[in-house]
Amino acid sequence: MITREDVQAKLDALAKPVGSLGQLEALAVELAVASQSLAPLTRPRRLVLFAADHGVVAQGVTLWPSAVTTAMVETILSGKATSTALAKAQGADVRVVDAGMVQPPCEPWPDHFNASPVAPGTADLSRGEAMTVEQFDAAWALGEAEAQRAADAGHRLLIAGEMGIGNTTAAACLTHALAGIDAEIATGSGAGADSAMRLIKRDIVAAAVKRLNGRTDKAALAAIAGFEIAAMAGFYAAAARLRRLVLLDGYVTTAAALIAEQLCPGTRAVMIAGHLSAEPGHRAALTQLGLTPVLEWQMRLGEGSGALVALPLLDSAAALLCDVARLADIGS
Repeated sequence: MITREDVQAKLDALAKPVGSLGQLEALAVELAVASQSLAPLTRPRRLVLFAADHGVVAQGVTLWPSAVTTAMVETILSGKATSTALAKAQGADVRVVDAGMVQPPCEPWPDHFNASPVAPGTADLSRGEAMTVEQFDAAWALGEAEAQRAADAGHRLLIAGEMGIGNTTAAACLTHALAGIDAEIATGSGAGADSAMRLIKRDIVAAAVKRLNGRTDKAALAAIAGFEIAAMAGFYAAAARLRRLVLLDGYVTTAAALIAEQLCPGTRAVMIAGHLSAEPGHRAALTQLGLTPVLEWQMRLGEGSGALVALPLLDSAAALLCDVARLADIGS
């Protein structure tokens, strides 16, 4: 097993003053330990973007209607979204997965789109269970299959992104339940909710989690999750089993990571947090996982965008460990 001490020893032996690269060296330690390699690989890499709709949108928790989920998926499939622009810039392969959208996206479907929805959107979690255990299992399996597909294609670094209007409400519920923070802290503005909407959202989060009576088993988590969130949890658990490095994005993807760690302890060992979101509950979620974000730039778009922005820093950390000579070898 490669330890932090092993990585630090390698860094200290390189042809540079000890500690001279500051936080980049700290990131190199995180990268090597998560990869369990003193020569970690960050390429090839794939972004898998999971999309789904949320019944709780009907309660006025967001400015946007569920139809925007489909519209944004079509934009992503066209290659004109923020996530696809950043993925192209960083040399990341992209796949889009329909985990449960109310409306079908454009046809004909491109090769990088997987139309295997679990169901047409979750039920309204403010009125009952968002999904059944069977639906949760189906979403989880969808994510597992995507991780296996990525591994089979040779990808060493995996990023999960998400698109789903209303999904920060589910993420807030999960963080409230699994990180032990108040609904007030767990609930943010998401995609631009105003103060009145945020209060509605907070009360829904508090009531939904209260109904669980402290339970955090699979059935309880299914009651407050989203199809894309459950799929990402399965994606992370499978990535850990396959020993693939995971770069986390923002609040919603970290809520999925909380589920994965709850149901498959040890999953977080392959994770690096790309950034700290502007959502107020994100820091608590990362703390629960024992992760330190690479960037703190107040991003909150989702789609894997924050992780993609952090990706060049992981490349730099990998280059440091893989390509710099040892001081002892200079002139030998």
